[in-house]
Amino acid sequence: MGCISSKGFDANNQPVKSVSGGPHYPNFSRGPARFTLMPRITRSELTKKREEFWDTQPSYGGQREIWDAVKAAVEAEDVATARLFLESAGIIVATPHMTTLYDERGSRYELPPWVLVDPENLSP
Repeated sequence: MGCISSKGFDANNQPVKSVSGGPHYPNFSRGPARFTLMPRITRSELTKKREEFWDTQPSYGGQREIWDAVKAAVEAEDVATARLFLESAGIIVATPHMTTLYDERGSRYELPPWVLVDPENLSP
């Protein structure tokens, strides 16, 4: 069952519907191209914020092993490796920038953009 790597776009390059009926983006990118955080934060503050996110997020819902697979995908060197982590855990990418994901049970996993990429206005 290869949901993540299966053909995900129709002839008009629109996302296909997943088994659950929602959109499915197998050719995702990690995070939006550009965004800003207000107030501006430093690199060390961003690192701490990301660590807090990964430490606390599983307590708000979803399965720990799914969160672990999502974290591994986010930290992967490239999108192909990230796709393998997500596919092996049965995770469906529901947005083109990997900010909304679903597991096989239909649980929703939300990722803020600052977990995926650095904001444009990161302070030195």
